[in-house]
Amino acid sequence: MKRAIMRNVQNGIFLLFTFVSGVFYLCFYLVSIMLGLALSFTVVGIPLLTNVLRTTQTFVQYERIQTKIYTDISIEPLAMRQRAVGNQWKQAKAELTDERNWISIYWLMKKFVIGCICLVVGVLIYIAPVCFAIVPLLYHFIEINFLGSVVDSELKALQIMSLGFILMIGCSKIGNGLVKLIGGYTRLMFKAIRR
Repeated sequence: MKRAIMRNVQNGIFLLFTFVSGVFYLCFYLVSIMLGLALSFTVVGIPLLTNVLRTTQTFVQYERIQTKIYTDISIEPLAMRQRAVGNQWKQAKAELTDERNWISIYWLMKKFVIGCICLVVGVLIYIAPVCFAIVPLLYHFIEINFLGSVVDSELKALQIMSLGFILMIGCSKIGNGLVKLIGGYTRLMFKAIRR
């Protein structure tokens, strides 16, 4: 029982991390690429874009490690790329023309949509059943409405609590499946980058 509870907590944390990292990737790459492109006519823009594109390798490796920790899905690490030799403009050209950088950015930014789905589903399958389970403790102090009827008796509160426990059991399987799907998404990302 304790192991199942810890697994559900771990799955909930992973779903939350998926949302947070998806928001981060979207904001970071959207802002920094737009800023780099806007400043590309100055001396600052191209080096900014170059350094932003160099971060893709770090973030992709972070996704691999996070997937291994939370889902036990092992993914072969990507080979570390060497920086191009030459002056700053040759390095910038190498980073800007490297297709793997743009593929990585595409897959990392797509994680925002997946993160939003994870947040909604995570709340529904992990937080809602717990809220249902504690209704007998709360209905005396606050007015609780459930499916259009007011919870004003011990019987209704116990029915909602039992529904919460049933949902906890069923939703843990849904949560495990969703976490495995996200791990599969990371695996697909690595396959796309390796091509």
